[in-house]
Amino acid sequence: MLNLFVNNWHSFLTGFGWTILSSIVALILSLIIGSLFAIMEVMPNKALRIIGNIYVEIFRNIPLLVITMFFYLVIPLYFVKINGFTAGTIGLTIYTSAFIAETVRSGINSVDIGQMEASRAMGMTYGQAMRYIVLPQAFKLVIPPLGNQFVNLVKNSSVLAFVAGFDLMYQGNAIASQTFDTVNTYLVVGLFYLIITLPISYYMQHLERKLA
Repeated sequence: MLNLFVNNWHSFLTGFGWTILSSIVALILSLIIGSLFAIMEVMPNKALRIIGNIYVEIFRNIPLLVITMFFYLVIPLYFVKINGFTAGTIGLTIYTSAFIAETVRSGINSVDIGQMEASRAMGMTYGQAMRYIVLPQAFKLVIPPLGNQFVNLVKNSSVLAFVAGFDLMYQGNAIASQTFDTVNTYLVVGLFYLIITLPISYYMQHLERKLA
C-alpha cells in the first residue's frame, strides 16, 4: 500500500484537495440554505411554510446522484455550461441542505415557544427573535445530528467521481484501473476520507461538551 501511495502520491493529494474544497463549499452553503428553509418551515406565513416543506420533501427523497447528474447533463444542455466539479458540489449542497433543514427545524421546534412569544412581547420582530433568541438555542440542541450531516456530506462528496469532479474517488478509480491494485488503492482512499471525517466528528463532540 505504501508503494502504491508513493508512486501515485500526486494523484491522491490532488483528489484530496478537490474533495476538501468541494466539502467546505457544500458545507457552508448547505448550512446557510438549510437554515433558511428550516426557518421558512416554521414561519407564521403559510405560503413560506409550504415552499419550505416542498423544498425539503423533494430534495430529501431524490437520490444525490440523480440531482448531481441533472446539473451535470441537463443544465449545460439547456442553460449554462458547468464542469463536473461545480455540478457535483451544487448537487451535494442542495441534497445536504434538505437534511440540514429538517435537523435545524427540529431544533427550533424544541425551543420553548414561550421564548418567541416573550421576545415578541418585548418589541422584537419575528426575525430578530429567531436570530438572537431561538436559533442559537436550536443550533446548540442539534449539534450531534448536524455533525452527522457534515460527516455524511464529506462521504457523499464521492459522487463527484461520477461527473469527473477530480475528487478522491475519481482519482482512486483512475489509479485502480491503471495499476489493477484495487484493494490497496481503495484502502488509501478510505484513509484519506478518515483524515477528513474523524476531525469533524471529534470537533463536534468537543463542541457539544463545551456547550452542554
